[in-house]
Amino acid sequence: MAEFTSIGVIGRPGHNGAVETLQRLHAFLDGKGRSIIFDEVTAGMMQMPQVRAVPVEQIASHCDLVIVVGGDGSLLHVAKHVFEVPVIGVNRGRLGFLTDVLPDELEQRIGEVLEGKYISEDRFLLHAEVVREGNRQEVGRALNDVVLHPGKAAQMISFELFIDGQFVYSQESDGLIVATPTGSTAYALSAGGPIMQPQLDALVLVPMYPHSLSSRPLVVDGASEIRLVVGAKEALEPQLSCDGQVRYTARAGDEIFVRKNSCSLKLIHPLDYTSYQACRSKLGWGSRLAKIDD
Repeated sequence: MAEFTSIGVIGRPGHNGAVETLQRLHAFLDGKGRSIIFDEVTAGMMQMPQVRAVPVEQIASHCDLVIVVGGDGSLLHVAKHVFEVPVIGVNRGRLGFLTDVLPDELEQRIGEVLEGKYISEDRFLLHAEVVREGNRQEVGRALNDVVLHPGKAAQMISFELFIDGQFVYSQESDGLIVATPTGSTAYALSAGGPIMQPQLDALVLVPMYPHSLSSRPLVVDGASEIRLVVGAKEALEPQLSCDGQVRYTARAGDEIFVRKNSCSLKLIHPLDYTSYQACRSKLGWGSRLAKIDD
C-alpha cells in the first residue's frame, strides 16, 4: 500500500458541520506530521491564514491523497480535477455512496488509511463532446452521468440513438441519461434504471419519461460509443449536463458523442466497505433475518 505524506483537503460550502469536520481533520493530519494542502475555497472557509492553499485545478499535483469533506455532490464536483491521485470522502451530505467515512469515525478511519489499511477501486469517467456543422467541441467529463434534457421547459424532445455506429431507435421523451456503474445509484436510479455493481465495465442508457410503453433502460458494453442526434425539427434547445452541471446547449442536428474517458478515479474505502452494505445503508434494504435458536 502507498504511504500518504502530502494530503489535499477539499470541502464544499453550505454543508452543515463541514467547517468543524475540516478543523478536526486539519488538527489530526497535522498531529500525524502530514503536509496539508487546501484548495482556495476550502481555505477561505477555514479562516486560517497560515494554511497552504492552491486552486482546486492544481491540488492533485501537490499531493498523493485527496480527502473530500461533503456529500456525493462534493466529490463529483472535484472528481474531474483529482483523478490522478487516490480520493476518500468524509460524508457531510445525505446519502454518501461515494463519501463513506462518517464524521464520528474520522480519526479512526483516516488513521487506518494513513497506516495502509484500506481498499481501493477504480471508477471510470465519461467523456462528452458535440459535433456541430463539422466542428467538434469537447463538453466535459462525468463520473456519474451525461444527460440530454430539455432544460427549463417541461417538454419532450426528439433524438436518435446510435451505439457503435448502429441505429438503435428514435425517441420522443424528456431526454436520455447515459450513466456509469457509479452513476447507476444516482439520477439513473430515480428514472427507473438498474443498480449496477461498481466494478462492471458497462454503461446504462435510461430514457426519461419516454412517449412509449416499450422503452426500457439498456445496458451496453463500457467500450461502446454512444451517439445522439438531436431531432432536425427540434424547436427547443436541449441542454447537455455532466454530473448535473449544464455544459452545452444543443441545437437541431447536433451530434452528441459519449464514451468512456481514458482516465479513472481511484476511490479509497475503509477495509469493511462493500457496495452492498452501502445500498443497505443508503437505500433502506433489509438486514439479515434473525437466527432461530436451536
